[in-house]
Amino acid sequence: MDRNTIIAIVLSVIVITVGMTVNAVFFPQDYSTTQTTTGESSVVEVVDNGEGVDVVAVSQAPDDQEFTVETEAFSITLDPAGASVSSIRLKNHLESSTGEPVELVLRDSSGRNAFLLYPGTGLDDPIEDVFSYEMVEDDNVISVIFSQEFEAEGSTFTITKSFAFPKSEEYLFRVRVELASIDGTQLPIDAYSLGYDPQIGPYFEELSNNYGEYRRMFYVEAGDDKRRNITDFENGQALYDEPIGWAAVAGKYFTVIGVPDDDAASYTRFHQSTGDSEISQTNSFYFTRSGISSASVSDMYSYYAGPKLSSTLAIYDVANDNTFGFTDLHLDEVLDSSSWLGWLQTLLKWILNIFYRLIPNYGVAIILLTILVKLILQPISKKGMDSTAKMSALGPKVKELQDKYADDPNALNAAMAKLYKEEGISPMGSCIPMLIQFPIFIALYGLLSTHYELRGAMFIPGWIPDLSVPDTVFTLPFRIPLLGNGIHLLPIIYTASMIFSMKITQTTSTQTGQQGMMKFMTYGMPLIFFFILYNAPSGLLLYWTVMNFISIIQQVYVNKKKTRKYADEIQAREEAKVNKYKSRKRK
Repeated sequence: MDRNTIIAIVLSVIVITVGMTVNAVFFPQDYSTTQTTTGESSVVEVVDNGEGVDVVAVSQAPDDQEFTVETEAFSITLDPAGASVSSIRLKNHLESSTGEPVELVLRDSSGRNAFLLYPGTGLDDPIEDVFSYEMVEDDNVISVIFSQEFEAEGSTFTITKSFAFPKSEEYLFRVRVELASIDGTQLPIDAYSLGYDPQIGPYFEELSNNYGEYRRMFYVEAGDDKRRNITDFENGQALYDEPIGWAAVAGKYFTVIGVPDDDAASYTRFHQSTGDSEISQTNSFYFTRSGISSASVSDMYSYYAGPKLSSTLAIYDVANDNTFGFTDLHLDEVLDSSSWLGWLQTLLKWILNIFYRLIPNYGVAIILLTILVKLILQPISKKGMDSTAKMSALGPKVKELQDKYADDPNALNAAMAKLYKEEGISPMGSCIPMLIQFPIFIALYGLLSTHYELRGAMFIPGWIPDLSVPDTVFTLPFRIPLLGNGIHLLPIIYTASMIFSMKITQTTSTQTGQQGMMKFMTYGMPLIFFFILYNAPSGLLLYWTVMNFISIIQQVYVNKKKTRKYADEIQAREEAKVNKYKSRKRK
């Protein structure tokens, strides 16, 4: 490789590395600052929980035992204490490690259930008294209606909380909150909050913003379909003080989304904290109904608790597709995307699923997708490989120039540039395919890191049982800095293939002073990528490794078949020049 080629490849690798890192940190999260701006609704800081109201149950309900409601989607456990939910298990989505249904209610050390009610504006003391309940069932919906009488400020009122679960495989259910004064006077509380207190499951040991599990918080403004992200918290809290379309806590593969009906939520609070004794991070959100000044109030909230799948989220944009007749909720905005390359990610996902339908193994589908991408890039790749072969064929002439201008680097560079121009060689030709692959790689990075169908998808039993996680072949009893405690085989194969690929693209045109840079390109860059991609999902590494092997086969073929051809052509041209010179001299 000559100096320009080396610099071009270094820049290409740096662009890919920086782009991939920026995409991982920023674009999948689509984080944006959420400070107050003139003329726009925003998340604003909130520094306290407000004031609670003391309410006391008038009587003790007879049955305080938890019970379970079964639908095609859920096995959901309700608790008469607080008229709340203690468990949401997804029957059709299993933990890859245990084979048990995924649990979406992950409680912290407070032990609070989901959908507790907080009187007043405070969030310290939820109502956890036992409610009476009844179950009502029709053809499409199972309803559970909780009720209890309470006393506050010398006045008695009733709280009724109703849950409605579709029997079909839908992941959105409804929660109605009704407060009514017994004697028809104004309610003794002027506000309440309905919370999703627990962290969402599945259980995690640690969170990561790169390849592992994560928790992020989003909201959509009322009448809008653009997702906005909560990144700024004051003492672990943030408040959105305008009507909201929906709010969400999202993980890598699952999410809980709260959708208040019009005027049901005066403002929405988001909480995030770390260091809990039960889980390393808690995320929760609360809809607060304030300004109550009547004898009764009735508000409806809907919650989606399920997988981040476009097929299950998009049905709430078309009334006939869902039980409750929702339209245009745009819940699929919760899905991760490569942002500026979202269209390409969608296209690649579509192609990947076509291959999967042909051969129901996502590992094979990724390999077929890799081959297709390579075929599409073949015209450009061929030019780059031909350029490498031509530079190899020019080895003897380059060596002559290096000997001739050994003490004059500037003259050497000028002479080599002239030689390349005469031979029709572009030093940048060998790295153009790498630049072209950059957007494809970024889109695949987002797709293969978050594509739900890869979760638990087996490729090779005993080696790669789950394409969404690294291929751990052995677990060490200690952690290695930057790598962790898992021994992954695919990153090693990938790095070895990258080193070999770099070696076979070397040419004799490298100047003596560039040998250090050449070694860095051959060994340093692959090692950098080794650390960057070591804990990447095996599906992503499978794509890149297969791409390397295909490139190696192509380059070996080109080097074997065409370098000799180009050398013969160069020699023939040189002989023709000599013969022409001799012919002129005779004249």
